[in-house]
Amino acid sequence: MSGDLRVVVEADGGSRGNPGPSGYGAVVKDAVTGEVLLERYAALGTATNNVAEYSGLIAGLRAAAELNATRVDVRMDSKLVIEQMAGRWQIKNSGLRPLAAEAAGLVAKFDEVTYGWIPRERNKDADALANRAMDEAAGKTTPERVERELTVPKPRSWAPPSLENATRLILVRHGETAMTSQGRYSGRGDVPLTDAGEAQAMAAGGRVAGLSRDVGAVLASPLVRCVRTAELIAAETGGLPVTVMDDLIECDFGLWEGKTFAEVQEGWPREMTGWLESTSVAPPQGESFQTVAKRVRGALAKIIEAYPGQTVVVVSHVSPIKLILRDALAAGDAFLHRLFLDAAGVSTMDVWPDGNIAVRSVNETAHLR
Repeated sequence: MSGDLRVVVEADGGSRGNPGPSGYGAVVKDAVTGEVLLERYAALGTATNNVAEYSGLIAGLRAAAELNATRVDVRMDSKLVIEQMAGRWQIKNSGLRPLAAEAAGLVAKFDEVTYGWIPRERNKDADALANRAMDEAAGKTTPERVERELTVPKPRSWAPPSLENATRLILVRHGETAMTSQGRYSGRGDVPLTDAGEAQAMAAGGRVAGLSRDVGAVLASPLVRCVRTAELIAAETGGLPVTVMDDLIECDFGLWEGKTFAEVQEGWPREMTGWLESTSVAPPQGESFQTVAKRVRGALAKIIEAYPGQTVVVVSHVSPIKLILRDALAAGDAFLHRLFLDAAGVSTMDVWPDGNIAVRSVNETAHLR
């Protein structure tokens, strides 16, 4: 299938004991006709309800990706999974974070993913598949093999993942500018690096070269502070040309551009409070973090598709890099205001074709000392 395909993913999971024997089910339907396009179900062994529900979501997203769907409407009767994946609830259970990260990696493959809670009676197809998986595992029914496609979950382990087929992303914040050194909001203003920023960029290039001499591409936001940082890094890693990606540009801070936090708090106290409380709120005449996240996810999906199994240097700004790391770590929105990224700081993550993600470092700065 090709073109603009919008699908509905209905997913569910259950555990008889919590934890206990568990299974999941997922149904992918055409969003227009309601036709069932694919079904997935499998037993998981002993697990909790929440693990089974996340596993159902992952199976449904994988099935949608197989169909080359572009837009996905996720519907589940698990309020927890829906709210956590939508970024409105924090993921406090450490056991769910790897599953949420895997789901977030799959989400990046689509142009748009929305989440909606539905009551259990409207999720009966996925619920029936989850129960069938548990019944089959218990020997209560004969497995259907003709029209069902069985997805066996990958075994999970704490062992270091193999780098085979992984795309390594080296995320670098641009070097210092005059705005950076003064602690001012610097969005779309095209300010150059300071002399210190140039030195930081060269140092970052040395660190990147230490991570990988075999760099396949150097990508940058279109603003000069990122392009120049990328050029200096490229000079240290084989002299590749810098490719500009418009969607890596910084958040548009609107009327707050060039202002300090204190100045914004004094001039726009109500707007600042709203902005800090919700990623859907934009600065006056600016851009919300939700909008930034959408375009950055799209950019990330294009990068992974264009450079499979390669090392790619991505030079961008605070907001895009924070949003990439938030999604990779399946963190809540509070993460955005708690993580500090230094000028020319380096973060590294690996992404596999199946959506798995491993964040290896965040905001390395030893090269700047």
